[in-house]
Amino acid sequence: MSGQKDHANLFDDARSRLEEVFDAIEVHGDARERLMQPSLSLQVSVPVRMDDGSLKVFPGWRVQYNTTLGPAKGGIRFHPDVNQEEVTTLSFWMAVKCAVVDLPYGGGKGGVKVDPKQLSKLELERLARSYIRGIADIMGPDRDIPAPDVNTNATVMGWMADEFDHLARAKVPAAITGKPPELGGSHGRVAATGRGALHVLDLWAEREKRKPEETTVAIQGFGNAAYHFARLAHEQGFRIVAVSDSKGTIYSQEGLDPDAIMEQKQRNKRLHDMVYCDDSVCIAEDVEKLDRDDLLTLEVDVLALAALENQVHEGNVDQIKAGALLEIANGPVSSHADEQLEERGVPVLPDVLANTGGVIVSYFEWLQNRSGERWSEEEINKRLAERLVRESELVFERAEKETISYRRAAYRQGIERIAHAIQLRGNCQDSE
Repeated sequence: MSGQKDHANLFDDARSRLEEVFDAIEVHGDARERLMQPSLSLQVSVPVRMDDGSLKVFPGWRVQYNTTLGPAKGGIRFHPDVNQEEVTTLSFWMAVKCAVVDLPYGGGKGGVKVDPKQLSKLELERLARSYIRGIADIMGPDRDIPAPDVNTNATVMGWMADEFDHLARAKVPAAITGKPPELGGSHGRVAATGRGALHVLDLWAEREKRKPEETTVAIQGFGNAAYHFARLAHEQGFRIVAVSDSKGTIYSQEGLDPDAIMEQKQRNKRLHDMVYCDDSVCIAEDVEKLDRDDLLTLEVDVLALAALENQVHEGNVDQIKAGALLEIANGPVSSHADEQLEERGVPVLPDVLANTGGVIVSYFEWLQNRSGERWSEEEINKRLAERLVRESELVFERAEKETISYRRAAYRQGIERIAHAIQLRGNCQDSE
């Protein structure tokens, strides 16, 4: 995608949002210091025996960011651009978003610098297991609970859960979430991030008195979260006029059918058993084909960003013509671009609220694993909706009351909860 991925500055850019929050809610100095750095950063080597007998070693990381509210929680990504700055930033965002929706978790994130689509299925499984061996000493249901992220899915989580069970010499299903249902995964987890994003969009649209059938949506990215968001939004009446992936954009003013696009995209699989899809949305027929970055400049009511971080930045924010932005990916709008959009009066439904559906249902999976219960998908979706309605309304009401952006309101809600917990634990000295 079109992002300016300057990882050296990504973490600083993410943390830059905190100073305004600290001043607005009067965070104690000790809590400020704790919130500016991760609690733990681990770099590991991830050796993998390749199918040809050779050995390759990939760098990997796991970062835990402020675990005051509970164990670290967050995904694992396999991507050639992964590095420590990115993983640290993502763990920071996870800490904030868990607090925003009142989950008993801190932030966690992990990653391996690798192009998983160049691996065979067996090599991919060896990579997943090797990574878990590398981080096993700092994870577990009461310490750090990994989940899927970019280029990892239920299949990969199943391999990781099995490896951790072998290392623990026990069945520990609550150590990893996003697993297949047969291995203790939760119903509704696969679609949860997209479903949650739609809940937040619905609540905003209702407040704006905007009807779905009168709302056009363009979606950058067409992975798992984007597809399920598009599918559910389409079913609800929103008009999906464009979607893009790394190979291009397809556009139709009359509207696109996400299910038809996904069916065509999945025609060919490089890896059997549906580990990854090797086709593009651009194989869809009877649509207008555009360059991938053209999607960002379309005149639509809602631009949903579901690719990677820093997709809207100082270099392209002036070209954004959408009426509102919905962040399904983590950190797709840089802080500088965010300020410009705020000045222009373009609302941004922030990632720390809009993409929390996945971690909320991961929390439900964790609860089920620890209690030995199995909830129906209907029950999962009901609980997800209830939590998002409650926490989203708090953010929206705060934004309106304090005359601030939705992102500022969400950050204040999350950081306030973390900072208060830090003080209650007795880590702060009284100010003189």
